[in-house]
Amino acid sequence: MALGDLLHRIEAGKSFTCEPRPAGPEEWGIVKVSAMTWGEFDANENKAVPEGRKFDLAHEIHQGDVLLSRANTKAYVGAPVLVGACRPRLLLSDKSLRLIPRDFVSKRWLVHFLRSPQARVHVEGNASGTKDAMRNLSQEALRRMPVPLPPLAEQYRTVEALEEQLSRLDAAVDNLITGQRRARGLGSATLAAILKKVGNVPTKRLGNLLGEPLRNGHSAKATTDLTGIRTLNLTAVTQGNFSDDNTKLTVADPYRVRDLWLTKGDILVQRSNTPELVGTTAMYEGSDGWAIFPDLLIRVRVNDEVLPEFVTLVLQSRRGREYFKSRAKGLAGSMPKIDQAAIEDFTVPVPEVDVQERIVAELRDELDRVSRVSFELDRARKRATGLRNALLHKAFTGELVPQNPNDEPAQVALTRIAAERSAQLKAKRPRKVTAKKPAIPRAASPSDPAPEPTAAPALAVQQEFEL
Repeated sequence: MALGDLLHRIEAGKSFTCEPRPAGPEEWGIVKVSAMTWGEFDANENKAVPEGRKFDLAHEIHQGDVLLSRANTKAYVGAPVLVGACRPRLLLSDKSLRLIPRDFVSKRWLVHFLRSPQARVHVEGNASGTKDAMRNLSQEALRRMPVPLPPLAEQYRTVEALEEQLSRLDAAVDNLITGQRRARGLGSATLAAILKKVGNVPTKRLGNLLGEPLRNGHSAKATTDLTGIRTLNLTAVTQGNFSDDNTKLTVADPYRVRDLWLTKGDILVQRSNTPELVGTTAMYEGSDGWAIFPDLLIRVRVNDEVLPEFVTLVLQSRRGREYFKSRAKGLAGSMPKIDQAAIEDFTVPVPEVDVQERIVAELRDELDRVSRVSFELDRARKRATGLRNALLHKAFTGELVPQNPNDEPAQVALTRIAAERSAQLKAKRPRKVTAKKPAIPRAASPSDPAPEPTAAPALAVQQEFEL
């Protein structure tokens, strides 16, 4: 059956220009799509409604609401949440939908289903838009989603069993995240300890160690044409992984980007990203001319006084991260930026080149060990994601809990709903009335009595209730 058969209705909010800040305790706010993105409703992800702005109180969000983001990236469009404890004075936006299920559908069961692989296939296949940055899911496409609806009692059993398994899986994932955080901390500590061995050596501005001027990249429209120019994504630098997976083809003008082709030893710095990632640095070690880099990256090419590997390690150090965060502009926003001057002003210790080589070699050995640990932890997290999908798949194919033949089939409820709808339609259908031919009045006679006054016709009032 279709999801639309399981719902009383779908409600959408309205969007309008708001203050670029969260609403205060006594203010009204309108939720952003990020409030529904990460599995739990986040009431802090909102923007304040301007004072005096009129809006519909029916759009207020309440505890127990099933919400879904109708516009988001490919991975998160259609992300559902069940609202728990919620502050008052929060409104739906036009990018958020509220689903009102019928009484034979468990809200918790519905939210879990909307996260299942079956539902995600439908959402991603029916979301419109060619850019991954923002996809849109129409209410009609949502209503068409096929749903394998079990009896209500089985829904409750499924939710109980599923949430027990998922809680154990979540605890394991939390431990993995803690392990990854510790591994990153170990890497930072190792880097700081080895750089400390440099001792008292001269330091120089990075701007005085350049082999050529810094250069921003170029961004162009993505294309599926195989003749397009391979261009890095930001993720290549964030992950330190320069592979085809982190590139795209663009329609960049070859003449305009002729000086942007990567060369082995190029250092790339993210000039714009989130507060945690702005200034992230990685060094390209592939073949020359493999790809170009986008506008959100700045390329650093150093002179012979320093090794690019050594400079990259210094930029990746805790001092480097804290420095770029302090120099970033617009930290209150989601994408703060650094400029070329911030990179040029960064100071780098400059020991002899042979000392730099020893430091790089020693650090690489240590970081390789940390990297292997991080790799195994990351692989375990990916397995956890696969296990989560497998649990959801079993839950919604009837394999997670036993079925009880005494449960009232969901089809009975649907049949009852269909009968009620049919009765409503018949009650609303106007009766056909055959017009009578008007009587031809005869001439009045003096002996006829005077006509009596007639009463006003009664008004027929029809009340309609939405079930």
